[in-house]
Amino acid sequence: MRFPPLALAFVLAAAPLCASAQAANGAAPLTLSEAMRRAETAHPAVLAREAQLAAADGTSRRAAALLYNNPELSGEGIRRRADPPVGSWSEWSVGIAQPFETGGQQARRREAATAGMDALRAEIEDVRRQARAEAATRFIAVLAAQRRLQLEQRSLDFAEATAQAVAKRRGAGEDTRLDANVALVEAERARDALARASERLVEARSELATALQLPPAALPDVAGELGTAIGAGLPYSLDQLLASAQTVPRQRALSAREDAARARLGVERASRYPDVTVGVHVGREGPGDGRERIAIVSLSVPLPIFNRNDAAIGQAATDMAQAEIERSAATRDSQARVRQLWSRLASQRERAQRLERVMVPASGDNQQLSTKSRQAGQIGLLDQLVVNRQALDAERDLNDLLADLHTTRIELEHAAGWPLEGSTR
Repeated sequence: MRFPPLALAFVLAAAPLCASAQAANGAAPLTLSEAMRRAETAHPAVLAREAQLAAADGTSRRAAALLYNNPELSGEGIRRRADPPVGSWSEWSVGIAQPFETGGQQARRREAATAGMDALRAEIEDVRRQARAEAATRFIAVLAAQRRLQLEQRSLDFAEATAQAVAKRRGAGEDTRLDANVALVEAERARDALARASERLVEARSELATALQLPPAALPDVAGELGTAIGAGLPYSLDQLLASAQTVPRQRALSAREDAARARLGVERASRYPDVTVGVHVGREGPGDGRERIAIVSLSVPLPIFNRNDAAIGQAATDMAQAEIERSAATRDSQARVRQLWSRLASQRERAQRLERVMVPASGDNQQLSTKSRQAGQIGLLDQLVVNRQALDAERDLNDLLADLHTTRIELEHAAGWPLEGSTR
């Protein structure tokens, strides 16, 4: 079931606010898609993750090098002196040595770097989605605050009109002092509610500006209404959401982190095999009448007797176990979260349809009937105020419920990795 009367009422109510905002600021109000686009490009969490790309890229380039260790160049010069008639002479040598890993560490190191880069990119996508969801939630809060302000203004107008009418009737001797005081108190309560609604609107706009990283003095105006497609069917099923939840960016990031931790464990285990250092040296030795040219090829291997790299292996194994636990826990939690939000959304949709179909029309009808009955002298002022409160409370409840419903839908689509616009993939 759709809500065309409610949607039309919301559009008509939002039109004056949008027009005044355009006139005051000279700019069109923000739409939901524009707010989400701005949030994902300016949010500090997104920028912070993107700044980590330089470190990950450096690690990848380091792992992609031909050899992990640099060659070592050495040189030596010696001045010797002997008893006459030999005298003194100079000797020199130059050499280069290169360590070679023998356990296949380089391949595993490249696997770890690739997995780390994949994890970071998935985390960047995840924080972008979080920024979009946060902006969408705060956008909905502004829409709800705008609608609440309109309701409270309507309540104040009715209360003031009632107070003025009662004052005239009391002057004519038709109403009592009690009626006048009740009407006056009701008007003051309406003014206070309007002031609180105005404060909440400013607060909601400020929170949206923070999410969009706007200047402190800039409070954005928004365009939209809360009744859009609430009665229409959802573009996805629970099974689709559960399947999508297994491939959300956070899950991909945790899986990549687990792969990186497993590759680092392989690096540490392979480091138990000793590196072989191959060196080549050339030089000249001996006095002038007996100079010798020398060429030396050296091979050195450390003996892994005392240091077996146990500490690094244990730490890498712990990191891998923790990564596995985090991934499995996140998988279970995401499935449970999607089911919980799906159930809540279904309940809220049913409540919203019931409010729109039964309570709001009946309350509005009662409000008109109470006005006629009051004019005919069939009911008193207190009865009319009770009916009016019920009518306004029904619209307040529907407004709050629609805001909660949209917020739940945003949380559900974010938890399941579904596009936040609610469209199919």
